[in-house]
Amino acid sequence: MALLEIKNLKKVYTARFSNQQTEALSTVNFSVEKGEFVSIMGESGSGKTTLLNIISTLDEATGGEVYLDGKPLSNIKDKEISAFRRNTLGFVFQDFNLLDNFTIKDNILLPLVLSKTPVAEMEERLIPIVRKLGIEAHINKYPYEVSGGQKQRVAVARALITQPKIILADEPTGALDSKASQNLMEILKGINETGQTILMVTHSTRAASFSSRVLFIRDGSVYHEIYRGEQTSDEFMERISQSLTVLSSRGGKDE
Repeated sequence: MALLEIKNLKKVYTARFSNQQTEALSTVNFSVEKGEFVSIMGESGSGKTTLLNIISTLDEATGGEVYLDGKPLSNIKDKEISAFRRNTLGFVFQDFNLLDNFTIKDNILLPLVLSKTPVAEMEERLIPIVRKLGIEAHINKYPYEVSGGQKQRVAVARALITQPKIILADEPTGALDSKASQNLMEILKGINETGQTILMVTHSTRAASFSSRVLFIRDGSVYHEIYRGEQTSDEFMERISQSLTVLSSRGGKDE
């Protein structure tokens, strides 16, 4: 059984002051196996961020279902949703989403604090992660005192600290320069190689080339996928670029 299953997922937005409807997702189907690193790519307005928001329970589907470990997410009660996100999902965003008045250590530990995890266990989880990510020397600093690349490592540490079933990354390299982006993707690939499942939305062919599979979404539907297999990162990046060129040449809705 797949870790994550998306079945017949639809999302239609209705304008607030009219009956005009916009279909953001149209019958999306795919699955992610435990331990996979899957990227989702597509043009702006193709529906990829909407898809990630529904998977992360930040938005609700109009139809269809998302299953995690065989359990439908729509069955989670409103009062349980925050705890579910905190304990089961790890989030990495483009803009880091760190609290400037919290130290880096406190930012990383925040999900565990909210879950009332014992202090000794928090410390036990913290040290291996910050060492692995190379930010141990910065944990008593504040976010505004470190670089963008280090901030994103802090965000990754915060995502990992709860030992989530899946990490959901939304354009994680979007605010980083090329060197910091490369470093972050090498970190994410290393994390994936330890068995961590990752689902990432990205515009970057270089970032996507670190994943094991790429799904292409257009006009709210997944229309193509490619596997990395034994290809090098550069070879896979070339295949991704070719697929995106085909997408552009076929055209699509201008949203």
